[in-house]
Amino acid sequence: MKISLSIFFFISISPVVFSQQKLETKDSLAIIDVLNKQQIDWNRGDIDEFMKGYLKSDKLVFSGSSGPIYGWKATLDRYKKTYSDQEKMGKLKFEILNVIALSPKVIQLQGKFNLNRSIGDAFGYFTLNWIKVKNRWYIISDHTSGSN
Repeated sequence: MKISLSIFFFISISPVVFSQQKLETKDSLAIIDVLNKQQIDWNRGDIDEFMKGYLKSDKLVFSGSSGPIYGWKATLDRYKKTYSDQEKMGKLKFEILNVIALSPKVIQLQGKFNLNRSIGDAFGYFTLNWIKVKNRWYIISDHTSGSN
């Protein structure tokens, strides 16, 4: 029984373990460029420009402490409501922890964020799923867990 269970386990995880894609340098650099631009836009107080890093689609999902929000417009509205002025936005700094290619057109990135604010700093972790559309990378899924 142990042998058949081990074989079943190996067969069931093999596609996951052995299907990891090679991360192309140009793709990781392109994603880093988008994150850098988002950081600059945020620190200028420009949420509209910050949102250009997200896929403008109803398929976009943002998951935070209050649950998932679906769609680009709903995500934009959430950001504008939560961060209605520069004091609430503060100064943003990203730190990339890990980047994994899931396919040639899908990348997952884990990272940390820090918000330095006069009303109290905030920090947390995020997982971003990126999709390549017309040779550009966009966030299609954002799961952010923050702490004040």
